[in-house]
Amino acid sequence: MFEAAIARGLRLAAAAVAICAAGCSHLPHVPMPWSHRPAPPPQPVHELVITDAAGAAAPVPQYWNRNTLVLDLQGISGTGHIVVTTPAGTTWPFRLALRVMPGSVGELDVRADQRWVVPIVQTGAKPVDLVLAPSLYSRTTPQINVAWQPAPPAPSPPGSP
Repeated sequence: MFEAAIARGLRLAAAAVAICAAGCSHLPHVPMPWSHRPAPPPQPVHELVITDAAGAAAPVPQYWNRNTLVLDLQGISGTGHIVVTTPAGTTWPFRLALRVMPGSVGELDVRADQRWVVPIVQTGAKPVDLVLAPSLYSRTTPQINVAWQPAPPAPSPPGSP
């Protein structure tokens, strides 16, 4: 009987500690040793020269994500074109990615040493990073052209007017 009361007391104490720990972890002013700090926002960099079709500077943010330089194209829509070059005396980053928002455009057409046409998924709430294949550009590639256009209209089912 005495052992049952101790076991019951220990279970109640463990439940109370679990409830307190769960409640405290949601309070922003109480840092807990096991809580994770939110990742800091990426710091913008200026590694590549990005211009629009007319040759004016294009407002495309650039960020490092580990060893990949990400060109943030989340704000694009409709039809457009940018030209990406390296500043004089520099080479292309080892890895390059294009960040797009699903549904903003239908496809990207990337032209460098090779061409890559990639359809963009039309559903989703988070941006997608499209990493360029290493064979798409080389150290001596003069520029990378990125064009986009809306999604083509969906084909109508057979027999419909």
